[in-house]
Amino acid sequence: MKYYDKLIFELSRPGRTGFSLPASERKMPREGVLWRSEPPRLPEVSEPDVVRHYTNLSQMNFGVDTGFYPLGSCTMKYNPKINEEIASMPEFTCQHPLQPEQSVRGSRAAIDELDRALAAITGMKHFTFRPCAGAHGELTGLMLMKEYHLGRGDLARTKVIVPDSAHGTNPASAACCGYETVVVKSKADGLVDVADLKPLLGPDIAGIMMTNPNTLGLFEKDIKEIAELVHGCGGLLYYDGANMNPLLGVVRPGDMGFDILHLNLHKTFSTPHGGGGPGSGPVGVSERVLPYLNVPHVSGFHGNFTVMLRALAYILMLGRENIRMVGKLATLNANYVKESLKDCYKLPVSSVCKHEFVFDGLLEPNGTTTLDVAKRLLDYGFHAPTIYFPLLFHQAIMIEPTETESPETLDAFIEVMRKIAAEAKADPGLLHSAPRTTPIGRPDETRAARQPVLKYEA
Repeated sequence: MKYYDKLIFELSRPGRTGFSLPASERKMPREGVLWRSEPPRLPEVSEPDVVRHYTNLSQMNFGVDTGFYPLGSCTMKYNPKINEEIASMPEFTCQHPLQPEQSVRGSRAAIDELDRALAAITGMKHFTFRPCAGAHGELTGLMLMKEYHLGRGDLARTKVIVPDSAHGTNPASAACCGYETVVVKSKADGLVDVADLKPLLGPDIAGIMMTNPNTLGLFEKDIKEIAELVHGCGGLLYYDGANMNPLLGVVRPGDMGFDILHLNLHKTFSTPHGGGGPGSGPVGVSERVLPYLNVPHVSGFHGNFTVMLRALAYILMLGRENIRMVGKLATLNANYVKESLKDCYKLPVSSVCKHEFVFDGLLEPNGTTTLDVAKRLLDYGFHAPTIYFPLLFHQAIMIEPTETESPETLDAFIEVMRKIAAEAKADPGLLHSAPRTTPIGRPDETRAARQPVLKYEA
């Protein structure tokens, strides 16, 4: 272990300090329910020790600013720094939450402009920016679906159809909204089985939740027929916007027949995300659902406003002409990586993908697993892709390169993935013991999740 890999409590030495302040002239009370019975156990270290310790900790983190982050289904792409500059402008950040409405017209204008831009990109009529995350947007969208049916006096619709390849949040959101989930199967080609869908439709169906392209990165080419069937039984189509990135400027969910849609501004429109926030999951609706859209369209204090600013800056920077290149380059990158590795990794669906694709482990695992591959990638400086999802494949490796990665980066990733495949054949023990070069080796992940150690104990 390096010296500064130690916890700051381990660097502590009695009497050492990093500051010198005059004694306070104010006498502090020595009684009361809030007064500590003994001083807090804080580390005693010098200022250089503090700076070096936390700088070293920051360098242990992995993010899109430090390396390739091919996390499938999450669109972990590079975030242009101009977005950060605009979101940090004092004209925005120095506003007080309780300022009079007329004094923040510029901020409201920015939200209105983002509303119009997202409506043009998606084919929706209007957006609400009240949801503060993707899952929050899903729940909001399903509540709109329920309100739509109740507003028409249709009380029998208690079920929502979800594909077996759906994101896990879809059935969870449906359940939170009081709906029963009905699963529609996928065909061998990874697409929704329309023949399996038809018997599920009826007067008890509120709608269907889909993402297109789907979780396997495949475009649901039967979407127009699916829309006609669901609308034909009186249901609505809900679009999970997690996979919107490859469609930007090329195809609009509204034109496919979707009625309700949520977007992840913190994914598709380039806000740094991870660690629980910040996020924004605005919901757009079609003409038929517009009367039920909640008002006001922004939550208290403008919600996660700087996330919206970053999204607007990103859209305006690209412009109408260039935003369509996002999806095209993301699709090109994904297919390039897929085709370059399919002789080493099992490819269950070989058709052209969009922004992401899924392997089902190594072609010749030799006793190794997908987890072994993911751990070994860390030794080579790459973040692991999503693993063991979707649940359609036992050893799933889900890779999304995004449009922001260069050919050189992709080639380096491909070279490492091929090297790991060779290592699995020659020395599987090497993968079983990975990672070897990281500050922490291979922990017991089950125990770490169930019995986390979150504080220092001497």
